Amino acid sequence: MTDTRASPRQRWGRRGALALLAALGPGLIAANAGNDAGGIATYASAGSQFGYRTLFVMVLVTVALVVVQEMSARLGAYTGEGLVSLFREHFPLRAGAFAVFMLLVANVGLVVSEFAGIGAAFELLHVNRYVSVPIAAAIIWAVVVFGSYRYAERVFLVLTLAFLAYPLAMFLGHPNWGAAGLNLVVPHLLGSKAFLFLAVALIGTTITPYMQLYQAAAVADRGIGPEDYPAERADTIFGSIFCNLISITIIVATAAAIGGTGPLDSAAQAAQALRPVAGSAATQLFAVGLLGASALAAAVVPLSTAYAVAEAVGVERSVSRSFREAPLFLGLFTSLVAVGATIALAPGNLISLLINTQVLNGLITPIILTFILLLANRRSVLGDAANGTRLKVLATTCVIAVAVLAAIVLVQTVLNWFGVG
Repeated sequence: MTDTRASPRQRWGRRGALALLAALGPGLIAANAGNDAGGIATYASAGSQFGYRTLFVMVLVTVALVVVQEMSARLGAYTGEGLVSLFREHFPLRAGAFAVFMLLVANVGLVVSEFAGIGAAFELLHVNRYVSVPIAAAIIWAVVVFGSYRYAERVFLVLTLAFLAYPLAMFLGHPNWGAAGLNLVVPHLLGSKAFLFLAVALIGTTITPYMQLYQAAAVADRGIGPEDYPAERADTIFGSIFCNLISITIIVATAAAIGGTGPLDSAAQAAQALRPVAGSAATQLFAVGLLGASALAAAVVPLSTAYAVAEAVGVERSVSRSFREAPLFLGLFTSLVAVGATIALAPGNLISLLINTQVLNGLITPIILTFILLLANRRSVLGDAANGTRLKVLATTCVIAVAVLAAIVLVQTVLNWFGVG
């Protein structure tokens, strides 16, 4: 248990960002993490491009998210360790290192998407991203390294509450309820490259590897053991479902507002779904929410990644240390922020960049899920809490379905490089 008498800096040093997040509640964090910059852009693009057709995909993704997050939470509760430690202990060195590397790549893509989200938010407020992104990167780096992030995080969380306007916008936007309900329960899938590409993006932004890393580590860090797990399991399932209910409202609200207009070209288009709620202030409301969600994740993801990697190799990991005392930890955090901000400044459409990074996550996700599934199936790891027959079948089906879809998109992408297809 975290010592409540310790100073914020000491708590960061011993526990890291994940402990602070866990104190806020896994359900709340799951909802906010799922609806970050990449998530909002991907869900809005799904509604804009394909109307209600992706709703059935979201139902399947919700089932997979519940299964995966529950396994991650159970691993944390019954082993008292995070995923990185479990990868290191229960798999051969090369396999464990490969899993950690994939997590690192996925999280780099996520950091890029968050800084792209910051740039898009400020552009809606008429501030050039070449000005806003470097300044935001410097501020985020400073508030974490100098120990004031605990307070900045609360501000970011409050800003993300703007996205709770989407459920209201969905009702006020007068969608075609019959079509939305039918697409929710009956598949209306397309075999086009664009649809498959976006489906993988939906998987990548919803079942992001960072969330599995967070879930297991947060549960372990809070000291939740087997006797406490039933309540944590309920919280995990609720958080996963709530997260995707918000996601579905984003798709429906956007489909009602601009459905059938094709892929999003700008954040301003995505903001149109909030017009029934905010009227002419929709763009500003969307910008505030996007900024809060992006800034929150732009700090937490690189910091949590640095903690995880430092833990994996067994070196000092604390923001209260100097660069000389914790070179890998602070160096990796700094590098992730710098790389994420730099790539986000590359010329091009920020919305396309956001969605492409979610596709990258979607391609990596089945690799991470395979490791999690293998751990959750092993009695040597979980004892009697290991996956039973039914859960093994369900979890394996989810992983295979995600892997097949990711493989199809990967093959299509490679063929396109060579001008085939």
